[in-house]
Amino acid sequence: MMSDETTRHPDIEIYIKSRSLEQILAWLEQLSESLQAVETAGSTHHLSCIIKGQTIPVMIHERALGKAWTSLWFRSDATPWERDLDCAEEASRALDTQVRCIVSGWEDGDDPDEWWRIENGNTEKISWRTE
Repeated sequence: MMSDETTRHPDIEIYIKSRSLEQILAWLEQLSESLQAVETAGSTHHLSCIIKGQTIPVMIHERALGKAWTSLWFRSDATPWERDLDCAEEASRALDTQVRCIVSGWEDGDDPDEWWRIENGNTEKISWRTE
Protein backbone atom coordinates (compact mmCIF):
# COMPACT_ATOMS: atom_id res chain seq x y z
CA MET A 1 0.00 0.00 0.00
CA MET A 2 1.33 3.43 -0.93
CA SER A 3 1.80 6.07 1.72
CA ASP A 4 -1.07 8.51 2.04
CA GLU A 5 1.52 11.30 2.05
CA THR A 6 2.28 10.67 -1.64
CA THR A 7 -1.02 9.38 -3.01
CA ARG A 8 -3.45 11.78 -4.69
CA HIS A 9 -6.87 11.41 -3.13
CA PRO A 10 -9.69 10.47 -5.56
CA ASP A 11 -11.79 13.32 -4.17
CA ILE A 12 -11.45 15.97 -1.48
CA GLU A 13 -13.76 16.35 1.52
CA ILE A 14 -13.29 18.77 4.39
CA TYR A 15 -15.44 19.88 7.33
CA ILE A 16 -15.56 23.61 8.03
CA LYS A 17 -16.55 24.89 11.46
CA SER A 18 -18.96 27.78 12.03
CA ARG A 19 -18.88 29.43 8.63
CA SER A 20 -21.98 30.40 6.65
CA LEU A 21 -22.83 29.10 3.21
CA GLU A 22 -22.19 32.62 1.91
CA GLN A 23 -18.66 32.68 3.38
CA ILE A 24 -17.85 29.28 1.88
CA LEU A 25 -19.26 30.27 -1.51
CA ALA A 26 -17.20 33.49 -1.45
CA TRP A 27 -14.04 31.42 -0.90
CA LEU A 28 -14.99 29.06 -3.73
CA GLU A 29 -15.58 32.04 -6.02
CA GLN A 30 -12.07 33.32 -5.25
CA LEU A 31 -10.59 29.90 -6.13
CA SER A 32 -12.45 29.35 -9.35
CA GLU A 33 -12.89 30.77 -12.81
CA SER A 34 -16.58 29.82 -12.66
CA LEU A 35 -18.98 28.70 -9.94
CA GLN A 36 -22.50 27.67 -10.89
CA ALA A 37 -25.33 26.36 -8.72
CA VAL A 38 -26.69 23.09 -10.12
CA GLU A 39 -29.29 22.02 -7.54
CA THR A 40 -30.28 22.72 -3.95
CA ALA A 41 -32.28 20.34 -1.81
CA GLY A 42 -32.72 21.55 1.75
CA SER A 43 -29.27 22.07 3.26
CA THR A 44 -27.44 20.26 0.43
CA HIS A 45 -26.10 22.32 -2.46
CA HIS A 46 -24.66 20.90 -5.69
CA LEU A 47 -22.39 23.18 -7.69
CA SER A 48 -20.17 23.09 -10.73
CA CYS A 49 -16.81 24.75 -10.22
CA ILE A 50 -14.02 25.37 -12.74
CA ILE A 51 -10.58 25.54 -11.12
CA LYS A 52 -7.48 25.82 -13.32
CA GLY A 53 -9.51 24.78 -16.34
CA GLN A 54 -10.92 21.64 -14.67
CA THR A 55 -14.67 21.26 -14.13
CA ILE A 56 -15.24 19.88 -10.65
CA PRO A 57 -18.60 18.85 -9.17
CA VAL A 58 -18.90 20.24 -5.64
CA MET A 59 -21.34 19.40 -2.88
CA ILE A 60 -21.87 21.51 0.22
CA HIS A 61 -23.87 20.01 3.06
CA GLU A 62 -24.71 22.51 5.76
CA ARG A 63 -24.98 21.12 9.30
CA ALA A 64 -23.42 17.84 8.15
CA LEU A 65 -22.20 17.06 11.67
CA GLY A 66 -24.18 18.91 14.27
CA LYS A 67 -24.98 22.59 13.82
CA ALA A 68 -21.37 23.79 13.60
CA TRP A 69 -19.90 21.67 10.78
CA THR A 70 -20.39 22.10 7.03
CA SER A 71 -19.10 19.43 4.66
CA LEU A 72 -17.41 20.63 1.47
CA TRP A 73 -16.85 17.80 -1.01
CA PHE A 74 -14.95 18.25 -4.28
CA ARG A 75 -16.11 15.15 -6.18
CA SER A 76 -13.09 14.81 -8.47
CA ASP A 77 -9.39 14.03 -8.45
CA ALA A 78 -8.75 17.07 -10.68
CA THR A 79 -8.58 19.57 -7.80
CA PRO A 80 -5.50 21.71 -7.16
CA TRP A 81 -4.88 19.70 -3.97
CA GLU A 82 -3.20 16.31 -3.74
CA ARG A 83 -4.83 15.39 -0.42
CA ASP A 84 -7.73 16.44 1.80
CA LEU A 85 -5.20 17.94 4.22
CA ASP A 86 -3.82 20.32 1.57
CA CYS A 87 -7.31 21.69 0.92
CA ALA A 88 -8.16 21.82 4.63
CA GLU A 89 -5.06 23.89 5.41
CA GLU A 90 -5.88 26.37 2.63
CA ALA A 91 -9.53 26.60 3.69
CA SER A 92 -8.59 27.15 7.34
CA ARG A 93 -6.33 30.06 6.38
CA ALA A 94 -8.82 31.59 3.94
CA LEU A 95 -11.88 31.24 6.20
CA ASP A 96 -10.02 31.85 9.49
CA THR A 97 -11.66 28.90 11.21
CA GLN A 98 -11.09 25.32 12.27
CA VAL A 99 -11.24 22.79 9.47
CA ARG A 100 -11.09 19.01 9.79
CA CYS A 101 -10.47 16.20 7.34
CA ILE A 102 -9.93 12.47 7.49
CA VAL A 103 -6.29 11.45 7.89
CA SER A 104 -6.33 8.93 5.04
CA GLY A 105 -8.20 8.33 1.81
CA TRP A 106 -10.68 5.86 3.40
CA GLU A 107 -8.96 2.59 2.56
CA ASP A 108 -9.87 -0.71 4.21
CA GLY A 109 -8.19 -0.99 7.59
CA ASP A 110 -7.95 2.77 8.19
CA ASP A 111 -9.17 4.23 11.48
CA PRO A 112 -12.35 6.17 10.59
CA ASP A 113 -12.01 8.24 13.76
CA GLU A 114 -8.51 9.56 12.93
CA TRP A 115 -8.75 13.14 11.64
CA TRP A 116 -6.63 16.23 11.06
CA ARG A 117 -7.65 19.39 12.92
CA ILE A 118 -6.33 22.59 11.36
CA GLU A 119 -6.73 25.87 13.21
CA ASN A 120 -4.67 29.07 13.49
CA GLY A 121 -1.91 27.59 11.33
CA ASN A 122 -1.57 24.48 13.51
CA THR A 123 -2.22 20.97 12.21
CA GLU A 124 -2.69 18.08 14.60
CA LYS A 125 -3.99 14.52 14.43
CA ILE A 126 -7.04 13.92 16.61
CA SER A 127 -9.62 11.25 17.30
CA TRP A 128 -13.05 12.52 16.21
CA ARG A 129 -16.01 10.23 16.61
CA THR A 130 -18.48 11.43 14.01
CA GLU A 131 -21.25 8.88 14.53
